[in-house]
Amino acid sequence: MKIIIVGTSFPFRGGLAAFNERLATEFVRQGNEVEIITFTLQYPSFLFPGKTQYSSEAAPKHLQISRKISSVNPASWIKTGKEIKRKSPDLVIFCYWMAFIAPCYGTIARFAKNKKTKMVGLVHNMIPHEPTILDKLFPRYFVNSMDGFIAMAESVANDINHFDKNNKPKKVSPHPIYDHYGELMTKPQAAVSLGMNEKDSYILFFGFIRQYKGLDLLLQAFADERLKNLNIKLIVAGEFYEEPESYLQQIIKLGISDRVELRTRFIPDKEVRNYFSLADIVAQPYRTATQSGVSQIAYHFEKPMLVTDVGGLAEIVPNGKVGYVVDVNPDKIADALVDFYANQRSEEFIENIKTEKQKYAWSKMTDTIRELFPNN
Repeated sequence: MKIIIVGTSFPFRGGLAAFNERLATEFVRQGNEVEIITFTLQYPSFLFPGKTQYSSEAAPKHLQISRKISSVNPASWIKTGKEIKRKSPDLVIFCYWMAFIAPCYGTIARFAKNKKTKMVGLVHNMIPHEPTILDKLFPRYFVNSMDGFIAMAESVANDINHFDKNNKPKKVSPHPIYDHYGELMTKPQAAVSLGMNEKDSYILFFGFIRQYKGLDLLLQAFADERLKNLNIKLIVAGEFYEEPESYLQQIIKLGISDRVELRTRFIPDKEVRNYFSLADIVAQPYRTATQSGVSQIAYHFEKPMLVTDVGGLAEIVPNGKVGYVVDVNPDKIADALVDFYANQRSEEFIENIKTEKQKYAWSKMTDTIRELFPNN
């Protein structure tokens, strides 16, 4: 097949770029002709809360990536759509994550339309964790321009239905495993790489920090007296996407400064395995969620997980099998962490993860995309 993926990619950084590049890699491996069309301008600077949008990694040499789209310039949308129409691919996959991008994607799809090409909305979030007025105004324009949809959680599929009045084809395919971060290191190796003590136990909170991700709930749980007595430390690895002061004050107020290791910067791909190799368990105490790329990194490194019962997280973390699904409550988070360490659940969970992770191969995602239009 001839496939064009429209979305974030190198030179931009982060989980969405990693997803699109890994998806393209899988399609190429299967013998398809693939191009990624990405942005010249992804966000205006005032919309981006991090320090930089750009990657410090080398460009992926095995992928064809073209920078053509300015998210704020409709002329580039029209030009890109017409160019895609001339190329006449079998599929155009729009990797959608926020309402801001809906006018851009919707316009490209309308100008790219032809009798052959199918427009696929691959939706990470239909309604974001922190909604704005844009989320009422823009998404329908994008949804109406698609021929079908892939959602990575049932909750996301339901959100798409809110905007889709034509009952277009939809399939759910879970977020595949992020398996491009290298192999698991030994704990001593990881400890040396991070300058930490291999004899300590570690809980890992990983990824950018915003209110909906519930780091404050985890900090409160971590102050539980039972955890203080178990020689456990908490690693917070990721960039603040909001003011850090409230978290820093909370750490001091709870008296846990000596047990919390703050690595609050963007973690480049080459360092990701250091953190996951050192961790005993990965905690995601989110207030809201759809699916999670962090869970899929944890699956790759075969690390048990603690997630809250929101969005699609419980769909991919079977409670008591590969980790814990708990209420959005610091006491419940603390109870699960105490159980994990006090009852030595790690080995049992890891063995189950080795089986469970087979569900999340990238080939399953590409197969589901093809099955969306079986006669195409």
